Amino acid sequence: MNKLLENPVLSFFVYDTAKITLLLCLLIFSISYIQSYFPPERSKRIIGRFKGLGARITAALLGTVTPFCSCSSIPLFIGFTSAGLPVGVTFSFLISSPMVDLGSLVLLMSIFGVKVALAYVVFGLIIAVAGSSIIEALHMDRYVEGFVTAVKAAESESPSLTVRDRLIYARDKMTETLRKVFPYIVLGVSIGAVIHNWVPEEVIAKVLGTENPLGVVIATVVGVPMYGDIFGTVPVAEALLVKGARLGTVLAFMMAVTTLSLPSMILLKKVVKTRLLYTFIVICTFGIIAVGYLFNLLQPYLI
Repeated sequence: MNKLLENPVLSFFVYDTAKITLLLCLLIFSISYIQSYFPPERSKRIIGRFKGLGARITAALLGTVTPFCSCSSIPLFIGFTSAGLPVGVTFSFLISSPMVDLGSLVLLMSIFGVKVALAYVVFGLIIAVAGSSIIEALHMDRYVEGFVTAVKAAESESPSLTVRDRLIYARDKMTETLRKVFPYIVLGVSIGAVIHNWVPEEVIAKVLGTENPLGVVIATVVGVPMYGDIFGTVPVAEALLVKGARLGTVLAFMMAVTTLSLPSMILLKKVVKTRLLYTFIVICTFGIIAVGYLFNLLQPYLI
């Protein structure tokens, strides 16, 4: 066994898989316990107390305590819209929920440091609020499919939970999430191991480093057709950074994968019309690219 672990690719794979899986279990359990206090009905009521920019900021912040991928955020988007919340508010949640959550904060902190993690979360929230503000200013409500607004939102209250109920909920959510994302962790770590050990540094530096001013754009475009969450993209980002990729470039890649994955866009197309879908994609893409270049400028001060 020790001889096998002397292989750099296998060693990277085993260590990073174990590290990320352990962090995932701890984080999802903790976050799900917190989330048990914020069921959809309560989230709707909280957001509904605010108007305009305050509502969009509140929705973005609530997105940080909901550990959903971009696909699983869409049913909540339907629920919020059917409850009568403005489309800008629901898109603020839809952007922030997969891109920024408490899990990403802690995981990024453990890999890239406190400054990078906090900056990632702040810029992610800015994209969510700014993007949703543009959508609301363009009066895009009419481009939501009619069946969504026709759905009657449930008014029933969630039963109060005991501490034991919340612990069971957190355990079940952790198990469900691990079962769902573990294949992507393995895939992400495998890609990271190959990049870390077999891809020459000069290749990464040439494509995604300072030598290529379009590195952020390339990373964003490459990330869009992929599907995953932050737990699967972190090992890839970590390996790229070690090999010479710029910080903003790898973080733009992570944001694109978690927010604009092709499967989630296909699902979103079922509930919004083409014009709103394209507006959402364009806003998020340009926001991610802008943040990527900003991170590159700030890299000397962050790491």
